[in-house]
Amino acid sequence: MDPVTSGILVLLALLFLMAIGTPIAFALGGVSIAALVIDRGMGELTYFGETFFGSIASFGFVAIPMFILMGAAVASSPTGKDLYRSLDLWMGRLPGGLAISNIAACSVFSALSGSSPATCAAIGKLGIPEMQKRGYPNGVAAGCIAAGGTLGILIPPSVTMIVYGISTETSIGRLFIAGAVPGLMLALLFMAWTLIACKLAGGYDTPSALSGMASKVKENVEGNARALLRVLPFLAVVMAILFALYGGVATPSEAAGVGAFLCIALAIFVYRMWQAKPLKTIFRDALRESVMIMLIIAAAEIFAYALSSLYITQTLAGGIADLEVNRWVLMGAINLFLLVAGFFLPPVAVIVMTAPILLPIILAANFDPYWFAVILTINLEIGLITPPVGLNLFIIKGIAPDISLRDVLMGSLPYALCMVVGIILLCFFPQIALWLPDMMMNKPIS
Repeated sequence: MDPVTSGILVLLALLFLMAIGTPIAFALGGVSIAALVIDRGMGELTYFGETFFGSIASFGFVAIPMFILMGAAVASSPTGKDLYRSLDLWMGRLPGGLAISNIAACSVFSALSGSSPATCAAIGKLGIPEMQKRGYPNGVAAGCIAAGGTLGILIPPSVTMIVYGISTETSIGRLFIAGAVPGLMLALLFMAWTLIACKLAGGYDTPSALSGMASKVKENVEGNARALLRVLPFLAVVMAILFALYGGVATPSEAAGVGAFLCIALAIFVYRMWQAKPLKTIFRDALRESVMIMLIIAAAEIFAYALSSLYITQTLAGGIADLEVNRWVLMGAINLFLLVAGFFLPPVAVIVMTAPILLPIILAANFDPYWFAVILTINLEIGLITPPVGLNLFIIKGIAPDISLRDVLMGSLPYALCMVVGIILLCFFPQIALWLPDMMMNKPIS
């Protein structure tokens, strides 16, 4: 069977399994094993275990569960609540200030947790009921949290950037710092749209809520200041980790391990989480998410091996490379492909499956691999707030069941357009992503 026909059949089988609700890892692994057995016979199964476990045996992957454990320690403690109270104190009186403070809280919490779902859930549980109470439209309340939560996979430290770095053998420290300014840019674009959306909706708060808020802020300034002081040690840990990575003091795995230990220690001492139950929750959540991600990585490696064995990868890469088109037309096609892939697959799966294939094409077209990592990540962010998968949409729906899924979706779509604007800005001004890493770590030798 020719590679094109094999590729179509493999894709259709994968889409069918996902459509009937098969977990991503099992869908990838099942299709891969079936394709290899049909093409090469049962003897191919002897390589399955070696490929499966060998794909996650890299020491670099230790950073993933450690960063997830660090995020779980933050997400399971009252850190999100304290962060939210502190930002509301400073930004709550601005036009649309509560919604804007939610986006700011999502940005900061993303740096603390490195997880989009954790950010969305932690800030959404606090922010959405408060915004509803103050008269904000349901679409704005849901959309700003759903979009703000996506920043968790871009703002460092980011698990998806670690996966990209290992998959493409690029510097994780440089990837982290390349995502910092674009993450801030997206946060500002989200805030700008939030301000516009609030104006179009006819106001930011109900008058009674505004008057009540003023007195409430005056009464709680001292309490909010104490909340900020409780958050500062966690922020200091994140800054120390980033400094260790950028300064070459520690590897990502070492920095992640120290960060996880310090965040758990802070959660215990700052928030008096002495009991076994909250600690059990932290480790349970971290274990669950880590196993899910590592299974997807291992299964995606099997899938990539199957595609390579059937010459599907080589045929696809060769076909794209042979296209005699402008490099920006090529980049547009790649962006469209990543956007569609993000609609159906989680970010980690997309990165493991596509990054090794796309990287040689990107380099041949004279694009920077670190700039491309940011472009890829923003495309995957869009997938988190768009159907049919749209993980953040369903998290918001679970947090606020009284808000219809239609309102959640319609409130989130303008933020997806903000991300498209962000991609366009990065295409015109690539230094948005490259200036900071070039300044701090020197430009890499090509």
